[in-house]
Formats: sequence, structure tokens, C-alpha cells
Amino acid sequence: MGLLYTTVHMDFDENEWTQTSNNPIIFQTIKDDVILEIEDTSHKSHKLHFKNNGKLNMFRVTGRFRLTWDNDDVV
Repeated sequence: MGLLYTTVHMDFDENEWTQTSNNPIIFQTIKDDVILEIEDTSHKSHKLHFKNNGKLNMFRVTGRFRLTWDNDDVV
């Protein structure tokens, strides 16, 4: 399982992602090889390549977001 913390609010392209749950917040890709670039709390940039139907879980923590995903969902 992958894990990153970010303080940056993220917008998800409606042509690539759909929100499948509000509690917990879960986004799922609707096409293959969707690239998501995330800046973590240490200001390091990470590019994740998600497969079709890959899921990203988001949990709001005070002042930041906790992002998790299943390693099988990324290339």
C-alpha cells in the first residue's frame, strides 16, 4: 500500500477520475495510465501512473491530506 501526505488541495479531471465515495473519500480512474502528480509535505514531487479502475483514498487530517492506494493499482 502506498502512502503520501500533502498539504496541497487536489483537483481531479472529470475525464480521468470519478468520486466513488464521500465517507471515506475515494476516487477511481475511468481510463488507463492516468498520471497524478503529488507534492508531499516535504515538497517532493511524486508522479503516480494509475491503471484503469485504480483507486486513491483521501483522508482529511488537520492541515493536510493523507493519500493511500493499493500498489496493484499503479504501473
